[in-house]
Amino acid sequence: MKKESSYQSLVTTFQRLSRFSHLSSIASWDMFTMMPAGGSAARGEALAELSVLQHQILTDKKVAEWLRNAESEDLNDVEQANLREMTRHYQQAALLPESLVEAKSLAGSKCEHAWRTQRPANDWQGFSANLKEVVKLSREEARLRAEAKGCTPYDALLDIFEPDMTSARLDGLFGDLKSWLPDLLAQVVEKQAQQSFVPPQGPFPTAIQRELGLEAMKTLGFDFNAGRLDVSAHPFCGGVPEDVRITTRYDEEELLSALFGVIHETGHARYEQNLPRNWLGQPVALARSTAVHESQSLFFEMQLGRSNAFLTHLLPAVQERFGSQAAFTPENFIAWNQRVKPGYIRVDADEVSYPAHVVLRYEIERALINGEIEVDDIPALWDEKMQAWLGLSTKDNYRNGCMQDIHWTDGGFGYFPSYTLGAMYAAQLFSAAKTALPGLDAAIAQGDFSALFDWLRQNIWQHGSRFTTAQLIEQATGEDLNSRYFRDHLTARYL
Repeated sequence: MKKESSYQSLVTTFQRLSRFSHLSSIASWDMFTMMPAGGSAARGEALAELSVLQHQILTDKKVAEWLRNAESEDLNDVEQANLREMTRHYQQAALLPESLVEAKSLAGSKCEHAWRTQRPANDWQGFSANLKEVVKLSREEARLRAEAKGCTPYDALLDIFEPDMTSARLDGLFGDLKSWLPDLLAQVVEKQAQQSFVPPQGPFPTAIQRELGLEAMKTLGFDFNAGRLDVSAHPFCGGVPEDVRITTRYDEEELLSALFGVIHETGHARYEQNLPRNWLGQPVALARSTAVHESQSLFFEMQLGRSNAFLTHLLPAVQERFGSQAAFTPENFIAWNQRVKPGYIRVDADEVSYPAHVVLRYEIERALINGEIEVDDIPALWDEKMQAWLGLSTKDNYRNGCMQDIHWTDGGFGYFPSYTLGAMYAAQLFSAAKTALPGLDAAIAQGDFSALFDWLRQNIWQHGSRFTTAQLIEQATGEDLNSRYFRDHLTARYL
């Protein structure tokens, strides 16, 4: 019998890891949506056990040997890309001791579960006690990764989510943003102060909001045979390409927050559902990066979803469910959906003020992981930066300030920049799609998204992690990331 090549041994191992990851993601989804409170500790321990098992499989010394040997084997270009991604996954895991992997998983589960009740109670003291343990373990992880990579601790964590990105490059991109966004925001707010908006009049029953969300998902091509919609404290997209789970949260006095949460998560889901099926189970079939993933959700929610053409198409479904009212004239419905009003909550923010929320979090988490500040410094810094960016104070308002997000509870430091990088990528991609597809706006207004989704499938979805982020974006748009498209988009839509 012919001996299996080193590459084939790796394929078998990563397929096995993928199946454990599948179980872990569905167990996590259940923890966020369905699990009774009493199951928290046991579920946290079970997930920690799974993460340790995956770590053991991935860091086995045979894997290192196969990776070395596979370098000299005859591989095609997809297999070479898969080997590159396998090596990256191995190197990321091999730097961490098993005990740290387990401790971090347990601390994250505990912090996230407690956050669900601590946030509504505005209990910063209780939350910060758990967060300190998560930060301590995240700093230890960052130290080990940074020593191996020869970079700052924060950059070492950033690289997990956004390969090849550095805080130096982010500082350049975000520095440029800070040079023009505050003025643009002020101009838009001043312009819209001259306009009159009629707010939709509730209540908007949750069951009917859910119906509307499901119709939007269907319109946007979500495959209900391979996914579902549920409720959680914080909207997210999870699961696996064959079984994508998305969530939203409902407020019966607010119509559009849940709906656009669904549209955002549907963007993530369509990307997952269209990843290359013949490579599934391998790293090359995974989404390219968190910023590319966010580019897809923001492409759906902002570039497409808040466009005049899409809102025109959506309005009849809103009127059908919630009746005729002054808020639902075409002009007012579009204006209301494109209104810019700085607020406390990131996930409800308009796209002009949204980057402020991201830069604020980036600057705080970078300082936190690099050891320049401590957990106890976060509330005051948050308040200071919110006042500087948006003119809002979060003093003693932890619920709507530094406790509003879920990312830090499980040590997701380095993730936040993905949101604004994603917005930049989304603007660049939509610009390229409009150039490639004359008459796109008219097709969207008619509810015909086929050409647009084919373009995304051809240029982004089908490639998984075959190419680096820079290669992927350059092939799709003709150039590397260029923040000019984001500025042009905001200027054109709002001014």
